Amino acid sequence: MPAHEGHGTHRTYDAVIVGGGHNGLVAAAYLARAGRSVLVLERLDHTGGAAVSTRPFTGVDARLSRYSYLVSLLPKKIVRDLGLDFRVRTRTVSSYTPVERDGRPTGLLVGGGERRTREAFARLTGGEREYASWQRFYGMTAQVAQRVFPTLTEPLPTRDELRRRVDDEEAWRALFEEPIGVAVEDRFADDLVRGVVLTDALIGTFADAHDPSLRQNRCFLYHVIGGGTGDWDVPVGGMGALTDALATAAREAGAVIATGHEAVRIDTDGNAAEITYRTADGEGVVAARHVLVNASPQALAALTGDEQPAPAEGAQLKVNMLLKRLPQLRDTSVDPHEAFAGTFHIAEGYEQLAAAHAQAAAGELPAAPPSEIYCHSLTDPTILGPDLVEQGYQTLTLFGLHTPARLFERDNDAVREELLKSTLAQLDAHLAEPLADCLATDADGLPCIEAKTPLDLERDLRLPGGNIFHRDLSWPYAQEGTGRWGVETRHANVLLCGAGAVRGGGVSGVPGHNAAMAVLEGSD
Repeated sequence: MPAHEGHGTHRTYDAVIVGGGHNGLVAAAYLARAGRSVLVLERLDHTGGAAVSTRPFTGVDARLSRYSYLVSLLPKKIVRDLGLDFRVRTRTVSSYTPVERDGRPTGLLVGGGERRTREAFARLTGGEREYASWQRFYGMTAQVAQRVFPTLTEPLPTRDELRRRVDDEEAWRALFEEPIGVAVEDRFADDLVRGVVLTDALIGTFADAHDPSLRQNRCFLYHVIGGGTGDWDVPVGGMGALTDALATAAREAGAVIATGHEAVRIDTDGNAAEITYRTADGEGVVAARHVLVNASPQALAALTGDEQPAPAEGAQLKVNMLLKRLPQLRDTSVDPHEAFAGTFHIAEGYEQLAAAHAQAAAGELPAAPPSEIYCHSLTDPTILGPDLVEQGYQTLTLFGLHTPARLFERDNDAVREELLKSTLAQLDAHLAEPLADCLATDADGLPCIEAKTPLDLERDLRLPGGNIFHRDLSWPYAQEGTGRWGVETRHANVLLCGAGAVRGGGVSGVPGHNAAMAVLEGSD
């Protein structure tokens, strides 16, 4: 409770939201705007969860999206409904993937117009076939995106209803029924092109292209349906701009946001609930008609005393960097300002991805760790101070794949250092100068680089196993036990509004919206 209300004060709210991440703030804003009394309990001294902007380097005026960093799955509906002062910018280039062919450095630049992209495919593959296949394949996913994305903020469709909505049996089979590796191998012949396509199935997901669980398909689906286009955009002002706007919207609508308040127990009979919380000064209790938990399924179970779900495991390395300048490339046909403007793929050929997965599954660090890099400051220089912009400084965010949490359990610090070194070596192989020569230094003279393993993310953000989605992503349709909105739990008045909800994962606000709709629908 806010300090002026005193500890031990017993007050009833219509809704108490546990966790002030972006989904919790979305739910708070919707419910408060609907006239409900709302309290948000956040254990940290700030809101935002993983969607924050911070200055990680001492004395350096660079405000990075430290954890989550791109926006695709946030519906414009939520931005409009809540009147958010929030914008995104489209990246001018989709991706660049360097490779050495026949002893010479080259690469594939996707973006800059259809003609340039077609020519880039032809130079790499020696013909028109791969680009024609690329157009057909992403034409198919674009149609799926247009039909599936609007359903994310509606009550869950059944599997058959969603299949009818997709209305394309080839697309349904490729994305929903067969391992994505089948579609990739059937449609593309070039190893590098296959790898670029597959990466969207592996972001934060430890799986092989042919994994029978189809977890890679679910990951791929969420990466190609965002906004009905599949575009991944840069948030203006960094990711913290979104959560700051959400917190403002919630407060202006009347929600109370109490930071430094950690919920430790939820007691409920299905009609009313009591939430025990802890602050630096002691414990207190607040009552609510509904409780919305913006935390992991594991945290929900711990709060309610229910059986713990299966353990989750993350599988990514996250690296933030600040450079004095972008490095020159061995492939002189492309300007670094274009190559780094989109997704810069490293060691992500199809066979390289398969080898990295096999090595990690066997308990070893990948010999050639796959990763991808994003330079957000090229699209949004406002995240840098004016002096840094004038001097040509740039941010780099690296996301490494196929590094499951289990690999770090023997010695997180040592393995992190080893993996970072080998990951950057893969990048250096495509550069005309070492990345280390381009790194900026902070006020203490240290290189501006920080790396986070799954275990670091578990410690810092309480992500179970460091899993950025809280657990494996779900299909966006109803299954046994999912409820009407995909946020329901076994307790009638306790809802899960975090990334672990059905249709959760990513910076979307969808679970927050859907939990709010479930509350409002049930009380109409």
